[in-house]
Amino acid sequence: MSTHSWDVGSSRGPHAPPPWADDAGRERISLPPNAVPIALTTEDDVHLVGAHYRGPDPKTALVLVHGFGGAHDQARVDRIARRWSARHGVVSLTLRGHGASQGRTTLAHLEPMDVEAATGWARAAGYERVVTVGFSMGAAVVLRHAALRPSSDGYSGTDAVAAVSGPAFWFYRGTPPMRWLHRGVESRLGRLYLRTALGVTVDPQRWPDPAPMPPTVAVARIRERRIPLLIVHGDVDAFFPLEHPNALHAAAPGSKYWQVPGFGHAEGAIDADLVDRLADWAAESE
Repeated sequence: MSTHSWDVGSSRGPHAPPPWADDAGRERISLPPNAVPIALTTEDDVHLVGAHYRGPDPKTALVLVHGFGGAHDQARVDRIARRWSARHGVVSLTLRGHGASQGRTTLAHLEPMDVEAATGWARAAGYERVVTVGFSMGAAVVLRHAALRPSSDGYSGTDAVAAVSGPAFWFYRGTPPMRWLHRGVESRLGRLYLRTALGVTVDPQRWPDPAPMPPTVAVARIRERRIPLLIVHGDVDAFFPLEHPNALHAAAPGSKYWQVPGFGHAEGAIDADLVDRLADWAAESE
């Protein structure tokens, strides 16, 4: 897939390939001239990589949080950042256990600390407003970050949050791609395959019991804090069907919900029009 291609036909139907299909593998691209590499360190001392895309708006930065198997220098993630940077500054990070970032992915449990490092970098760079936008697993991450690390409690936090193609429930195995993914992360051989095929290092430690705050609880807390919240989901998403965004929206009174006809799953299926709509919402969500 070309770095600049917007193939609407890539929307995933009911027989979607696994999450690492298309350009979700280890191939990386060069950053554009308006982007510079950045280094981030989380509060638990994990070193991350990312990029800052300079845009014409010195006030607002969008923090782009990829899904499982992604990275800031992956083509399908970079093309979103490039397009947003025509309007806003963009901080795109590579989550722990992905790409050249250190650590192991915990599948949205500890990753809110990664987002906090990115929002802190954006505020230190002079941006007055910081809007977090997450895709798939990254959607769960930004929701948990907004709920657990609000600026009102002294964190860098976020001023608005958008969750694209995200789950509402943990341990969801209701679709073939999600059953595939669970088999991958739950076995030694599966984790070896993910590391080899995607460059993703999965933490073999199980989650604590009880499990981390689920997205439905996170969105309720976000709205209690009156943080603007947007939920975006496609009606042909093969990973998380519409019961997920419906549950998120129901749990978050006052949230906005865009159900997008023909949209598949996350970064690999999004088209230029929806990317632009997200940029518009970021500017209007004060």
